[in-house]
Amino acid sequence: MNSFRIDELGAAVRYIDISGGRPLVFLHGLGSASSFAFPGIAVHERLRPYRSILIDLLGFGYSDRPRGFSYSMDRQADVVARLLAYLEVEDAVLVGHSMGGAIAILVAAACPKRIGRLVLAEANLDPEPGIVSGIIARWAEEEYVVSQHANFVERMRAAGFGDYARTVEAAASVAMHRSAVDLIANRTPTFRDLLYSLPIPSMSLISEESHGDPDVERLPQRGIPVAIIPGSGHDMMTDNPAGLAEAIADAIG
Repeated sequence: MNSFRIDELGAAVRYIDISGGRPLVFLHGLGSASSFAFPGIAVHERLRPYRSILIDLLGFGYSDRPRGFSYSMDRQADVVARLLAYLEVEDAVLVGHSMGGAIAILVAAACPKRIGRLVLAEANLDPEPGIVSGIIARWAEEEYVVSQHANFVERMRAAGFGDYARTVEAAASVAMHRSAVDLIANRTPTFRDLLYSLPIPSMSLISEESHGDPDVERLPQRGIPVAIIPGSGHDMMTDNPAGLAEAIADAIG
């Protein structure tokens, strides 16, 4: 595990850096951690030739949890962009799942010379509540932090999402709430509009469970191909890691 310190925050972002060729950068979703979600993907036979960089966003996984940080999508994207500059990354394939997809779009817009391709796995594109973000954002920050975070963890565990419950439990409660609120807030341009404006080849990965999503037809109309991950729901990294790795490799190819 490697560290990149953000001096003005007195905090560090932590990441796994697996040596290889072209950089393949992973950004996780709300409540998850790249250090948990993506190692099995990164070591897949077709992705081993790449330099995989698995980033735990501030507030999540092994990264620090600065209380004064906004945990907004823009600030997280800024930190990721600074890390990529520090690592002298160029022509990277940036893979973002869910919230990580929204952040990936912002990173690509901020430093397009460093990003050669975007792969978005059910990214948040529109300002509307998701299954997780909608539950969290309905609470005031203090109430969520004091009591509802633990309740949300137990709710996920009771629903059978034990792995996700563990990563949420490890996340900073304030990071969960501030991230959820900002993720679904109205913004101009939207993540979707920003994606459409990018001069970077992009692809969207959608789970079989979400095959009826309008983006299956809508995104290809804007020149963004879509691939369906068989045998999976939104948590495709757990449901079908091999299928997700194959789809990423195909997207790069």
